[in-house]
Amino acid sequence: MGDLLQPWHLIVLAVVAFLLFGAKRLPELGKGLGEGLKGFKEGLKGINEPTPPAPSVQQNAAAPQPPAAGQTEQKQS
Repeated sequence: MGDLLQPWHLIVLAVVAFLLFGAKRLPELGKGLGEGLKGFKEGLKGINEPTPPAPSVQQNAAAPQPPAAGQTEQKQS
C-alpha cells in the first residue's frame, strides 16, 4: 500500500482543494485552521498545568465575621 502522504497525493489534494474552494477562500481557510490549531495547543497546555484551588464560599449568613484589622481577640479563661 505504501506511504499515505506521498508527494503525488499532496499535489492531488492541493488541486482538489483549489477547485472546491477557489483561490480567494484558501488563504482564509489556512488562517482559520492555523488559529484553531494554536488554540487547541494552548488548551492542551492548560490541561497539563495544575489549577489553583477555588476559594471556599461560606453559605451560612450567621457565620462569625473575622475581627477587623488592628483589633485583637480576648481569650476567655
